[in-house]
Amino acid sequence: MKVLVTGAAGFIGMHVSQLLLARGDQVVGLDNLNDYYDPALKLSRLARLQGQPGFSFVKLSVEDREGMAALFAQQRFDKVVHLAAQAGVRYSLQNPHAYIDANVQGFLNVLEGCRHHGVQHLVYASSSSVYGGNELMPFSEHHSVDHPVSLYAATKKANELMAHTYSHLFGIPTTGLRFFTVYGPWGRPDMALFLFTKAILAGEPIQVFNHGQMVRDFTYVDDIANGVVKVLDRNATADPDYDPLRADPARSSAPYRVFNIGNHDPVTLMAFIEAIEQAVGREAVKNFMPLQDGDVPATHADVSELQAWTGFKPAMPVAQGIGRFVAWYREYYKV
Repeated sequence: MKVLVTGAAGFIGMHVSQLLLARGDQVVGLDNLNDYYDPALKLSRLARLQGQPGFSFVKLSVEDREGMAALFAQQRFDKVVHLAAQAGVRYSLQNPHAYIDANVQGFLNVLEGCRHHGVQHLVYASSSSVYGGNELMPFSEHHSVDHPVSLYAATKKANELMAHTYSHLFGIPTTGLRFFTVYGPWGRPDMALFLFTKAILAGEPIQVFNHGQMVRDFTYVDDIANGVVKVLDRNATADPDYDPLRADPARSSAPYRVFNIGNHDPVTLMAFIEAIEQAVGREAVKNFMPLQDGDVPATHADVSELQAWTGFKPAMPVAQGIGRFVAWYREYYKV
């Protein structure tokens, strides 16, 4: 297949691109290489893809309407994995316009490209943050997601609504994946594992939010990438049993699907920190802080729908995944 992967120099995008290339697909990787975090890390990820047979790179922002239209017209993709976005819950409190530009306008440009050029399947990144103020655990696709607590979450919910509209109006198969706290080698510098590892190795204190009373469904990046590819290979279809008199957020008469993709084995933040300390070989100095605006105290993914659809099953224990990240970090940064 010829697959467009947006955000290809990103954390998940690099891993998904590697899997697609390894099995012989042609991958066009798109990224704008912005400076939300260190572009050098993005360039290092990109270097792992460039030179591989079947890979080509396009430097472009998804919010560039004319550029995206031209790309779709020229390349004629079979399928699209849309991972490019302005990430980060906390950053959305300071720079809200960046989220509308990249996550809403950019997503519209992707949908329009798929609509006009016969793309067979669009798989896109949603987020566990759409569950917002929900407290019923584990989070299920059948639950309402109408109470986001950050603009980032609101843009991801908007993506799901926009995708459904295009699936309904134009018959485009779309699948949204609600990622649950992805971690692993080549991870983002604004994520907890990276921040904690960097600080502990430098002998600096770490900030522990909500006084450590946090629970997260940490999901290893290889599990995520495998799940994305499995989903890509099975086009979304309409649910023949959908009942509009008993509307279910996880079902539709359009070729539209939304799935949780997580580890289904949440751990406390303090246990997560302890695993980092063991991998690093040093105890952290902890500054306990209140819960930050936009954050939620707990996440827990019900992944039964995705397992039934694709056979997806997460395989990496958190402590082992953390060990792999710490080994990568020490090698990459020579510490």
